[in-house]
Amino acid sequence: MADLIAPEELMLGIETSCDDTGVAIVRPDGTVVASAVASQVELHDRYGGVYPEMASRAHVDAILPTVRKVLDDAGLTPADLTAIGVTRGPGLIGSLVVGTNSAVGLADGWGLPVYGVNHLRGHLRSADLDERRVTYPAMVLLVSGGHTLLAHVQENGDVELVGSTRDDSVGEAYDKVARMLGLGYPGGPAIDRLAKTGTPDVDLPRPGRDLELDFSFSGLKSAVSRFLAAHPDHPPENVAASFVEACLDVLLSKCRKALEQYPSRCLVVVGGVAASPQLRERAAALCTATGVELCLPPLRWATDNGAMIGLAAWDYRARGLQERPRPSTSLTIADW
Repeated sequence: MADLIAPEELMLGIETSCDDTGVAIVRPDGTVVASAVASQVELHDRYGGVYPEMASRAHVDAILPTVRKVLDDAGLTPADLTAIGVTRGPGLIGSLVVGTNSAVGLADGWGLPVYGVNHLRGHLRSADLDERRVTYPAMVLLVSGGHTLLAHVQENGDVELVGSTRDDSVGEAYDKVARMLGLGYPGGPAIDRLAKTGTPDVDLPRPGRDLELDFSFSGLKSAVSRFLAAHPDHPPENVAASFVEACLDVLLSKCRKALEQYPSRCLVVVGGVAASPQLRERAAALCTATGVELCLPPLRWATDNGAMIGLAAWDYRARGLQERPRPSTSLTIADW
């Protein structure tokens, strides 16, 4: 395969912001040449969530073998690569340090430039992996374990943050409610599967209605906790269905408001929660009603992965934004 791919077209993307080690090789047009993810789900499941120190140690063990696997799967050598892109934040500081230090070491050893990529911009670009989907200007809903936000994005990459969470992200709320229901970690897929079998018969709040385009999910999480304490025998599938319905009502009502206030050609839904079949269905209905396109990443690119970082790194290269990556836990989606 190496002799069929022009070397100037290949970016190695490395993602270690949280608990998975993601590595991929990506062309500028979003074609993913090879990708691999070393999952830490079994490691953290016993704790009901990510144990930061153990996550960073697991990245140390996994990162170089995962890089080697991706190169081998693609039939490439480091000499075939153009550059390296690596997540510099936001995320867990220990995990970010492992990723950025490894990327800088590899870049120095291989004589390649290295780009420190904003993880949130990586998610933004995930909707264009495998093929171009996003049309601009676009309204982006980013929903993941650590982030819930709305941003208005122009074709040149300029981003305006228009709404964010005041407390828990929707992904955090999913994980915490999953623990209440004894569903284990990660909570999102388990909650969605259980909710499909239930009826939303629990009257839960829709918090954040007075926050315009900002979000709040801590009150919803607390309401579920109080209900379970008062009704321990209530069917768990109905609790899950009611919780998912409340989350989706909040998310989609904010999206509708944002689309009314900011002219957009499409609604882009990205982040780990974008894998939710319920969210995809409700987002499609909203877009049909409002006359905008719906842009979703393929399911395999919704969660954290190296391919989205590799594609975003091409944007950094086009802008000449090259400096040695410095980990940062406080980046916003508007930052490069």
